[in-house]
Amino acid sequence: MENRRKFIKKSGLFLAASTLPLTAFSIPTQKKKLGVALVGLGYYSTDLLSPALQLTKNCELKAIVTGSPDKVPVWKEKYGLKDSNIYNYGNMHEIANNDEIDVVYIVLPNTLHKKYTLIAANAGKHVWCEKPMATTVADCQIMIDVCKKNKVQLTIGYRMQHEPVTQKIIKWAADKPYGNVKSIYAETGFHNGANDPSHWKIGKEYGGGAMFDMGVYALNASRYVTGLEPISVSATQSNTRSHIFDADETTLFNLEFPGGITAECKATFAENIGTLNTKCEKGWYELKPFQSYTGVKGTTSDGEILNPFIGNQQAKQMDEDALAILNGDHNNILVPGEEGMLDIKVVEAIQKSAANNGDRVVI
Repeated sequence: MENRRKFIKKSGLFLAASTLPLTAFSIPTQKKKLGVALVGLGYYSTDLLSPALQLTKNCELKAIVTGSPDKVPVWKEKYGLKDSNIYNYGNMHEIANNDEIDVVYIVLPNTLHKKYTLIAANAGKHVWCEKPMATTVADCQIMIDVCKKNKVQLTIGYRMQHEPVTQKIIKWAADKPYGNVKSIYAETGFHNGANDPSHWKIGKEYGGGAMFDMGVYALNASRYVTGLEPISVSATQSNTRSHIFDADETTLFNLEFPGGITAECKATFAENIGTLNTKCEKGWYELKPFQSYTGVKGTTSDGEILNPFIGNQQAKQMDEDALAILNGDHNNILVPGEEGMLDIKVVEAIQKSAANNGDRVVI
């Protein structure tokens, strides 16, 4: 991690790639699998995305971008990667000349999402960006605009919106089998012992903290179970281990939606939690856990059991996103950049409220 952080800081290639000539991009009609380049080889890429790419039908791992040269031999041997498909942050723009790469998956610290999304888009490659999309609405808008200019898709890695149990309750927001939603309780977190004091998630510099890392699950869930956008928020942030965390260890926020619907939410690095409870006019339903990699399980007030999806969440997400590209379905991406930006709009309001002693902020 430290090698990557130093390399990123020292990289001479920042937004200069935005001045590169626009490269025309098209997927050959005979192509059946998209080539994916993973940008950043931290835990999520190493332990989850790369194994998932061995299970996908519509895409495959073709390239990596890393600032840690010591990782290259391991990845080359494990996944049979060519020397010509190994990049660093200084020459990433050269992917424009590589027809084996169709999609670039940004798996970097949050404040770097915009920079490397722009490099990928200006190279004519579709972009999958991990959540949260960015740390400011302004950055989100730039990412959207540059991808549109280059005629490439921008998709945000909200795997839960691809997960079948979650998709069922998203559908309930419209079908209302239990009547109108009245209130939501969403809590998500894990005990972050911060064993690595250099890890970006514990500090503000790279957009760390519980809200950006875990809070977006609770926020996004509150939006998809209502099918509505919040109109106001009040929030507080706390830190009981300031000797470890420079960013928020815990964020509490309350959302107000049209029609008097409320959502009480919690994001934390202090305990292992994960519950989404939705109370409606004629009953309730609950997912516990609701964002776990190992599966989502639910129950309802009338006794229905929502059993976990048997399969790999990340593989399903990437396969569905790849299929949208292969089909040229640019207008029906499941989680487009605009969806990611809506969350960050609320996060900015949460930060404003927390900085003002929990005052109500109109969104």
